Amino acid sequence: MTSEHLVVFTRTAGFRHDSIPEGIAAFRDLGAEQGRPVLATEDPAELAAALPGSAAVVFLSTTGEVLTDAARDALRAHQEAGGGFLGVHSASGTEYDWPWYGELVGARFDGHPALQPGVVRVADHDHPATAHLPHRWTFTDEWYHFTASPSGRVRVLATADESTYTGGRMGEDHPLVWCHEHTGGRAFYTALGHTAEAYTDPDFRAHLRGALAWVTEAAGKA
Repeated sequence: MTSEHLVVFTRTAGFRHDSIPEGIAAFRDLGAEQGRPVLATEDPAELAAALPGSAAVVFLSTTGEVLTDAARDALRAHQEAGGGFLGVHSASGTEYDWPWYGELVGARFDGHPALQPGVVRVADHDHPATAHLPHRWTFTDEWYHFTASPSGRVRVLATADESTYTGGRMGEDHPLVWCHEHTGGRAFYTALGHTAEAYTDPDFRAHLRGALAWVTEAAGKA
């Protein structure tokens, strides 16, 4: 791999999303658009070896405790060197035993209602991941809850309108998409991306494109 490559990590130690292959395919396409080779792996040793010099790492619907000590050290070094991190969907349900990772992803997954349509409220259009979206974006997903809202610690880009679906329990302060600077690198998280269909949806694909551009700084400073 070159110094400009992307790493997509998809190891699961809990629930495994059927949409992972479609997600990998989407990130291969997005990497090609940036001229970046993409390594997709579920092997923490391969992850650790590939992280040095990479532009960004994507944790795509990972679940549970998926990293070795060496992979943890490599991820921390990647961020400290200015690398990007992009967490998708159940990346927030990963590495509960590692506080540093919790700070990196921004919040911890704490359940969800049934898969159903709802409305995403875009709170910040001044970001490449949300600039193309309407103020109210109808989408079908699992509408993740978190143990605590990251508001105040991160830049919240979009929230859930709980009045548009059944089973919400975070209230008005229910972020779904956010970004921040962490340990020297950029970190972005989107709770969306449960279904296979999401990864061919033009709006969601553009959402991921903008997120990847931001964490790799390909879009300039947002």
